[in-house]
Amino acid sequence: MAEIAKPVEKWIGSVKEVKLGDDGRESVILGGETTLPFLHFEGAMPNRPLVAVEIHDIEPSGWPPLLLSAWGGVVKAPVLWAKAAVQGGADIIVLRLRSAHPEAGNTGADEAKRVVDKLLGAVSVPLIIMGPEVTEKDNEVLLAASEVARGVRIGLGRCTEKNYRTIAATCLVNNHVAIASTPNDVNLAKQLNILLHEVGLPLDSIIHEPSTGALGYGLEYTYSVLERLRLSALIGDEMMAVPVMCSVGEESWRQKESRSTEGIPVAWGDNEQRAITWEALTALPLVTAGASIVVLRHPQTVAMLKAAIDKLMKPDI
Repeated sequence: MAEIAKPVEKWIGSVKEVKLGDDGRESVILGGETTLPFLHFEGAMPNRPLVAVEIHDIEPSGWPPLLLSAWGGVVKAPVLWAKAAVQGGADIIVLRLRSAHPEAGNTGADEAKRVVDKLLGAVSVPLIIMGPEVTEKDNEVLLAASEVARGVRIGLGRCTEKNYRTIAATCLVNNHVAIASTPNDVNLAKQLNILLHEVGLPLDSIIHEPSTGALGYGLEYTYSVLERLRLSALIGDEMMAVPVMCSVGEESWRQKESRSTEGIPVAWGDNEQRAITWEALTALPLVTAGASIVVLRHPQTVAMLKAAIDKLMKPDI
């Protein structure tokens, strides 16, 4: 029986490569694909998807006890937390400057510089620094982080339509990457990329972060948007051809299936296993849809995702 030929699509576009990390530190390259995710027989996928771990500059509030206990006392000290995350396999550390929120400490530029400087001295993996999601405070602390990390090429976010000029300017001056965040919409993603590009930020200094729906809470729509972003890049739309980051942990640990411990049906099974599975089964589909970075919260999920990505990166899969 004759072997059936694999249907091979010939694309004219590709995803831009974006570098995180520099100045003698560890670095990673995102993007570069010339095909849909993991279709190794059809095109190139030179850079594997990466797993990031989210940490905070203060002990998180609102996280379920199960998640906090997985990390132990290191959640009180961002440097120790980052070291534990790297030891557990994190390719990237995502530091959220939550203490800068007006309702969580209202710290400013000096504190942001202090914690980022300490983190740079403690771990060598690439960093992404996220503000407290209050525009004025974001601008203050992200500019401070940008200055102390000059030349190291960190990610800065969330960069939105409200503050894109400020973030783009500091990325240009200090050689960093903008984390361009929009609601989960293809047109809004393209619009923000265009705005950043028009003020001079090159596409190889942009990572797109769409809002992410967790398993059972909009995951299928996020998957669809990621597919459309990748297809747009492959058919030649340069403004859509940037790597994508999905903040999986933030969404999956927000849901009742990950948090509830009392009054739940027996059929739901063990709480810890269910919660970790919820994060993993949110992250893995998004990797297969085209995410270059998935940001996780539980250390066990990190190992699960990295093992899955190892298998997917084998050309015979």
